[in-house]
Amino acid sequence: MRCLSLPGNYHQSHIAVLGLGYVGCVTAACLARLGHKVVGIDRDEFKVNSILAGTAPFYEPGLEEIVKETVAAGSLTASSSLADSLAGVEIVLICVGTPSARNGNLGLDQLHRVVDEIAGLLAVSPHPLTIAVRSTVYPGTCEEALEAPLARYGVAVVSNPEFLREGTAVKDFLEPSLVVVGGADREAVKRVAAIYGSLPVEPCLVSLRTAELIKYTCNAFHAVKIAFSNEIGTLAASLGIDGAEVMDTFCRDTVLNISRAYLKPGFAFGGSCLPKDLRALVYRASRLDLKLPLLESVLPSNESHLDRSFEMLMDLPARRLGIFGLAFKENTDDLRESPIITLLEQLIGKGRNLRVFDPQIVPDQIYGSNRRYLLEAIPHIGRLFDSSLEEMLAWADHLVIAQKPSPQYAALIASSGIPVTDLVSTIASPQGVAEMAVV
Repeated sequence: MRCLSLPGNYHQSHIAVLGLGYVGCVTAACLARLGHKVVGIDRDEFKVNSILAGTAPFYEPGLEEIVKETVAAGSLTASSSLADSLAGVEIVLICVGTPSARNGNLGLDQLHRVVDEIAGLLAVSPHPLTIAVRSTVYPGTCEEALEAPLARYGVAVVSNPEFLREGTAVKDFLEPSLVVVGGADREAVKRVAAIYGSLPVEPCLVSLRTAELIKYTCNAFHAVKIAFSNEIGTLAASLGIDGAEVMDTFCRDTVLNISRAYLKPGFAFGGSCLPKDLRALVYRASRLDLKLPLLESVLPSNESHLDRSFEMLMDLPARRLGIFGLAFKENTDDLRESPIITLLEQLIGKGRNLRVFDPQIVPDQIYGSNRRYLLEAIPHIGRLFDSSLEEMLAWADHLVIAQKPSPQYAALIASSGIPVTDLVSTIASPQGVAEMAVV
């Protein structure tokens, strides 16, 4: 991903917005306010006639004034006919609904209908066109529903998800915290990003599927935050504690709590605090007859993530696996509830040939609870330990990174040329250590 700084004299585009619901109407009106020439298209005559009359078809703070202003200025118009409106349009923004089906899947009927209509018009009168999907769609939808049927017409397809909240949609559009445009055609991506060029944000340019998933990630995280706050509030109330005071104090920590901390795909968590405290919290809540499904699911989710790591390593064709890291995270020698130890225990049980190196661990010097925990899981750990990374790299034919290496060790791994599976970066798509070393 990279963010693009756009010049102040950005190109003013001729844009068609398909769908004049909450997202489409706000998008059309605000883009017209930015100086673009915009036509909003919808089958609903009421919505079209409302805009033509200079009024908003529904209530949204600030929208009516912008519609009235931009219609009077001639920068915004509306139509119920795509065929009559597509001529001269450079960019089409699709803002149709994607309602839930009975099974929870997305309903893409409106999207397919619009794509079929566009394809039919281009078959008769082809012209260069960039189509951006602002509707919320699952990753892969733009490729399957748009790129495949429209490829023959030379149409560029990008994803441009919206992040508008009803009740503050106009403010969210004009003062955005995030603008995302994704696609394989870099020029098309820049073209769509440029329509937001006068807004106080740098558009983030990503891949097509990444843009689609970012929208779901944002909404899922918002839902998780609400559920988390409600469960903490419920527990607090049951204990006679002011939940609002708890969460207000919690939010004052902008280094760990309200921050980028921990928000990166990686390996399972462990250590002496998180697993223990989650168990205690869930247990004590159950004694109060409280069901806290989100908090109750965290440890099982962590175990499932560890299972995925194990399955991925079992699928490796390598005969000799070198494991970098043993403590639950880097720069510590704490082995308590280290997920790496659990992973080693499972791999050894399946007969895998392993060696281990951790910069902070010397097996003969481990004592106390660390020693007890390790020896209960892997009594013969001393026979598996290498005293140096060089020694392990010389032995292994595949390296598993289970703990973030220092730049020094990362450079040594990269120069070795040994194949790497990086559990720390992301279990889903391991990447080379050379790239990780400079992060």
